[in-house]
Amino acid sequence: MKFKASYLAAAVLTFNLAGPAFAQTIKIGNIVATAGPLKGVAEPAVVAADIALAEINAAGGINGKKVEFVRFETGSDPKQASVGARKLAQDDGVLAILGPFSSGESAVAFNDAERLKVLMMPNSASTPGLTDGKTYGWRLSEDEEKQFGRLLRSIKAKGVKANTAEIIYISEEVVSNSAGTKLYPKLLDENGIKHGAPIAVQYKSFDMSAQAAQILQSKPDLVAIAALPDSASKVIKELRRQGYKGRIIGSQIFSDPNVVKLFGPEGEGTIMVAGFWRGFNARAQAFNDKFVAEAKKRGIEKAGAHHSDAQTYDTLFLMKQVMEKAGVTGDPAKLEQERAAIVAGMKGVKFSGILGDNICFAGNDAELPGYIIEIKDGQWTKFDEAPADKCN
Repeated sequence: MKFKASYLAAAVLTFNLAGPAFAQTIKIGNIVATAGPLKGVAEPAVVAADIALAEINAAGGINGKKVEFVRFETGSDPKQASVGARKLAQDDGVLAILGPFSSGESAVAFNDAERLKVLMMPNSASTPGLTDGKTYGWRLSEDEEKQFGRLLRSIKAKGVKANTAEIIYISEEVVSNSAGTKLYPKLLDENGIKHGAPIAVQYKSFDMSAQAAQILQSKPDLVAIAALPDSASKVIKELRRQGYKGRIIGSQIFSDPNVVKLFGPEGEGTIMVAGFWRGFNARAQAFNDKFVAEAKKRGIEKAGAHHSDAQTYDTLFLMKQVMEKAGVTGDPAKLEQERAAIVAGMKGVKFSGILGDNICFAGNDAELPGYIIEIKDGQWTKFDEAPADKCN
C-alpha cells in the first residue's frame, strides 16, 4: 500500500507540473472588424497582427511563454466593441487588448477598459482627444489634426496652389464626419485657405453628381475629402468626370497604397498623409513585403501596408517590450496585479519599431512622424515628410 500511495503521489505531481500553471500562454485580446463598413481597411490589420504574433513566438514569446490571441469580431459596430472588451477582460482574462480598430469603436470600448482596468490600444483610431483623461486607453497612432496640418503646411511650402478649397465628407462614419465638419475647416482657416461649408454624402451613396456639381461651382484649388477609400474613390471619379482640374487632398483616412489602383487615372496628383513609410528602415521594408505576400495568401490584394497595418504590428511589439519589463507570467491568480504593472510600464516608455525610432508618448498618444504621399505617375510616392514632435 505504501508503494501504491507513493506512486499515486508521484503521478499527481507529474500531472500538476504538466498542467495549466506550467502550460499557460500570455493571452492578449484582439478586437477585430472583418465585416461591415470597416472590413476593407480593418481586415488587413489582422494579417499584420498575425505576422507580429508569429515573429514574437518564433523568438521565444514573452518571458519565455508563447503569446496567444483571443479574438472578438465587432462587425464594425461600436456597441459590439464594448461587448468584446467586457468578454475579453472578464471571461477570457487577457492581459491587454489590441484594438478595436476605429475611433468610433474605441470611443465606446475605452470606457470598458477604464472600468475593468486593462490596457487597450486601438489599431487605427485617430480622432483628436480620444485618450484624454484615460488611464488604460493608449494609442500608437497620430491624430488626424496633426497629420492634416502637416499636409497643408507642406503643400503651401512646396508651391501647390492652395488659396481656396471645398470639403466633402461621409456623414455616417465617425472619423470622416469629425474631420469634415470640424477638423478640416479649422485647419484650412489656420492656413489661410478659404473654403465653403462642408458638403455631406452618405456612405451608401452611388450618385454623387449633385455634390460634385456643387463643388465645381466655386472652382476651388483644392478639394479636401474625408472618407474611407471606397467612398473617396467615388467622389474623385465624379469630380474628374465633371471636369475638375485642381488638387484632391485627404488626411490619414484614405491614405492606403491600394488607392493608387482604386482611384485609377483620376487619382493622379492626389495628396494625402500617412504615419508609415515602407522605406523608413530595413525592418519596415521587410514587414511591408511580408505583409503583401501574406495578405495575398488570404485573398486580400494589397499594394503595400497601410499605416494602420504598421501600427498594429508595432503595437504588439510595444506590448511585448512593456510586458517583459513588467515581468508578466500570465498566471490567472496575478491577473489584476500584472495588468496594473503593464499600464504602469507605459508611462515614460520609449519604443523603436517600423514607424519610427525612440517613439515617445505625449499623454497617452504616441508622437509619430508624418509622410506626405502623392500619387505621381501612377505610383505611391513620398512628397514630403515631417519629423515626430518632441514629448514634454
